Amino acid sequence: MNIQNAQKAVDVWIKEHGVRYFNELTNMAQLTEEVGEVARIIARRYGEQSEKESDKDQDLGEELADVLFVVLCLANQTGIDLQESFDTKLDLKTKRDHDRHHNNKKLK
Repeated sequence: MNIQNAQKAVDVWIKEHGVRYFNELTNMAQLTEEVGEVARIIARRYGEQSEKESDKDQDLGEELADVLFVVLCLANQTGIDLQESFDTKLDLKTKRDHDRHHNNKKLK
């Protein structure tokens, strides 16, 4: 599924199951909360913090999908074609960063 289709799927879901979009500020707070859940899993599973027994069943993929869902909601309600924005950003990063990363001694 491409990003445009994902945006459409989220919009259909909101209309069929969610009554309406939460306002942008509520969604921003929700996004922050979801990113925090991703950070907690990564910090404990891949970082130096020990993982609590209650955290071991947390699904990183599910939490990343929660982040993506809210990002798609924000794009929809602010009129952003995220596919176009992503394609433009990827092109920019490709042109700007190709040699930079290949020449970074820290990455070798």
